[in-house]
Order: sequence, then C-alpha cells, then structure tokens
Amino acid sequence: MSYLVKAARRGALLVAVTLFAGCATPPPPAPSRAAAPAHDMVAAIRAAGDRESSVIAVNPLGDPGVTGLQDAARADANAGRYADAGAKLDQALKLSPDSPALLQDRAEIAIRLGDFGGAEKLAHRSWSLGPKLGPLCARNWQTIVELRLHAGDEAGAATARKWLAQCHKAGVPRY
Repeated sequence: MSYLVKAARRGALLVAVTLFAGCATPPPPAPSRAAAPAHDMVAAIRAAGDRESSVIAVNPLGDPGVTGLQDAARADANAGRYADAGAKLDQALKLSPDSPALLQDRAEIAIRLGDFGGAEKLAHRSWSLGPKLGPLCARNWQTIVELRLHAGDEAGAATARKWLAQCHKAGVPRY
C-alpha cells in the first residue's frame, strides 16, 4: 500500500508541476499589424538625393499643370494615400511622359505600392532621360541599389553603387 501512496503522490506532484509550468509561461505576443518596416527604401532614396552635392544640378523649368499634379501627389504620399499619389503622377506623366523627375517620383510611389519591377524600370528610364549627374541621378541609382538589395542581388547592388558614385561631379577647388 505504501507503494500506491508514493505513486499517487508522484502523479499529483507531476500534474501540479505541469499546471504551474503552463501558468508561468506568458502567452506569445500578438503580431502587430502596424509594425514599421525594418528599412524604408524610399527614405534612403531621398536621402541619397539630398546628400548629393555635385557642382552641377540640372533643374528644368516645369509645366504649371504638371507641377500642380506633382505637388498634389506629394501631399497624398505624405498622407499615406499612395494609390492616389500614383494616379496623380500617372496623369502628370500623360502630360509630360519624358520628365525624368516625374518618372523618379513615380518609381518611389511604385515602391510604396509594392511594384518593385515597375519601380526599377521607371528609375532606369528616368536616368536614361535625365542629366546623369546630381541629385536626380543619385535618386535613380539609389532606387536600383535598394531594389537589388530587396531582391537579394548583392552583385547588382554593388554595380548600382558604382553608378551612384558617378553621379557626383566635384567642383574646382577655389582658393
């Protein structure tokens, strides 16, 4: 009988330990739907343009209608309405289809909308039509760097970084 009592005690002890162990472990956290992305590609692209301080910067005069659509698209993008911003930029591109600045802006919105292939094509087209120097050039190539990294293509990103470096034209030292 003493064997049965010992076995019952061990069983009760095992059940108690199991129950307490289950209570001591906190439940896993619920996944956050509003989690911020680990890396903001568009912010990195715009920062590359802001950092570029070439001696040459080409800023062509813009059509007021196109500029108005661009400003409205920027406001939509700042408010997180990326589809609306894309629609406004598409409308502006109908008026000025070969505008490198519009193409680059549209590429950045395409990234926000998850259209990475389209964004890369737009950035390449912007560069091919653009000045190939200065802030716009830097944004074009940083776009390609970001998209190649996103695709896991380190070699492509390294090549794009070399092109990015060529966007800078140093000034003549003046004493």
